[in-house]
Parts: sequence; structure tokens; C-alpha cells
Amino acid sequence: MSRPSLRVVADHSNDGASVAVLVPCFNEEATIARVVADFRASLPQATVYVCDNASTDETAERARAAGATVFEEPRPGKGNAVRRLFGAIEADVYVLVDGDDTYDAAVAPKAVERLRADRLDMVNVARESDEAEAYRVGHRLGNRVLNGITSTLFGDIFDDMLSGYRVFSRRFVKSFPALSSGFEIETELTIHALSLRMPVAEVTAPYKSRPKGSDSKLRTYRDGAVILRTIGMMVKEEQPLRFFGAIALVLALAAIGLSIPVFVDYARTGLVPRFPTAILASAMMLLASLSFFAGMILDSVARGRLEARRMRYLSYEGASDRPSAEIEDPPSAATG
Repeated sequence: MSRPSLRVVADHSNDGASVAVLVPCFNEEATIARVVADFRASLPQATVYVCDNASTDETAERARAAGATVFEEPRPGKGNAVRRLFGAIEADVYVLVDGDDTYDAAVAPKAVERLRADRLDMVNVARESDEAEAYRVGHRLGNRVLNGITSTLFGDIFDDMLSGYRVFSRRFVKSFPALSSGFEIETELTIHALSLRMPVAEVTAPYKSRPKGSDSKLRTYRDGAVILRTIGMMVKEEQPLRFFGAIALVLALAAIGLSIPVFVDYARTGLVPRFPTAILASAMMLLASLSFFAGMILDSVARGRLEARRMRYLSYEGASDRPSAEIEDPPSAATG
């Protein structure tokens, strides 16, 4: 007996391209039906997939009733839900959106068309809102800080790198490792695009507050700290010379600062009365040298990994590499 397929292929639209709307969600029974209905209306050619991320309410039942295909992911965390959807769904274009009914579904056709027309790999939908409850001051400030850090380290392209509303090409999704487990998944998505220098764009869309009865799952300080840690880990993996070079610089400056009094005493008296300080300064300078050379070695390794990831990424077709006529010719064209 043949084994059942572990992947699901999204339906094709009239122009030959398949579009999948991916909705990871946890305890969103108050909003999920509306989200599914809105995206089915704005993208009638798309198939909507919901990943129920260990919900304890009726999220899955209401998503099915609204017409979505539902996957179950028992491991909690948005990153786990996104990884489940990315691995299970086969499509040409992917629309990723949260299930909290805060994003405007009407922008999806524009973003999909931008992706395909410009042969992009990701279109980020930046949030615009005048509602204090929708986009709180602390979240705005944290977003700006994290955007600034990421822009400095990886490149300045996006205004809202933490948006949960994005459109991807197949080559992006199938080359994305999806290592994150929680809300830091947006950071990983952004850095993946920047590190491989993918063609990307950003559009803006209205962002509204959650409907009554729907609660945010984002924990501002804890999740912000996790995102900062993720950025640091990504710098270590993607730019090890910068990461270990910074450590080497700090250690070297500290060693020099500690050694100055030792040299002053030696120049004045010809003696070294501060042996512990001299030993500590020497050890710190040795660690600085080791850190620098470790960064140089790991930088070569990271470059090799980047080349392999780039070739893996290029092995997949882009959003518009196959015109619809090549996928399926209309009968009238075939018969003349």
C-alpha cells in the first residue's frame, strides 16, 4: 500500500499560479472565521490554510467551518506553526498573516501582484495605524530599536521588520530553515532575506486593533529580549568575524587599560609590583587574539555555508519564472 503524501498542493488560479494563505494561530476563536472569510474574498483563487498551534478553544472548528484547511501543531510557538505550514504546503506564492484580524486582507492582491510582477522573493507589509490600542507606544519604540539594530548589522531595507503579514515566493519558503520557535520568527524571516540578498519590497497597509474578546499573545519585554537574543545569534552565525571581532576588541581595550599602570610603574622603578594585574592583562590579550582568529576561521566557514544556501535558494523557481502559458496552454491555443 502506498504511503500518503505529507504535503498539500494549493489549488491553481486561472493564470496557472497557485497561491496559499497561511494563518498560524493560537486561541483565536473570536477572529479566525473573519480572517479566513476576508482572505477568501480578497484572494478567491487562493487556498487558506490554518495551523492551530495547540489552541484550547474552538479555533480549529471555526476555521474549518469558514472553509479553511486546518493543520495541527502541538508544539507551542508561532515559529513552530510557521515551520509546519512551510513544510507541508506546496504553492507558487505564499501569503503569511496572523489570525487576529488586525491586518487588512484587501492589500493581499496588491502584494501578490507586486511579488510576481517584479519577480521578488518577499513583500513585507508594513503596519500603519493611528489607533493607540492597535499599535502601542512601547511596541512602536521596540520595533524602531530592533529595526535600527538589524538595519545596522544586515542592511537598511524594511521599516517594519516585525510585521506578521508577508508574501513569499516558493524559493524563499523552501530555502528557509525556520529554526525559531516563537515570535522571533519574523526576525529570522527578515535576516534570511537580507543575508541572501534576495529581491524584496515593502508596502504599507492599515493596522487595526484586535476585536473585542481577542487578546494579544505577545509579551512585550520577554519576547523583545528573545528577539534581541535571536539577532545576536544570527550575527554570530552570519557574520562571525564581526561578532568575535567585537569581543576581541573589548578584551583588547580592557587589557590595554589594565596594563597601562603596570608599564608606568615599570618605567619609573624598573619593577613590576602588580603581578596579578599584569597576568590578567596578558590573559585578556591572549583571549582577544584567540577570539579574533576564531572569528576569521568561522567567517570562512560561514561564507561556504552562505554559498551553499544561495545555491539551494537558486535551485527553486521564482514567483514568475514560469509564465502561465508554459504551465498550461489553453485548449484553443493548442488547436489554433
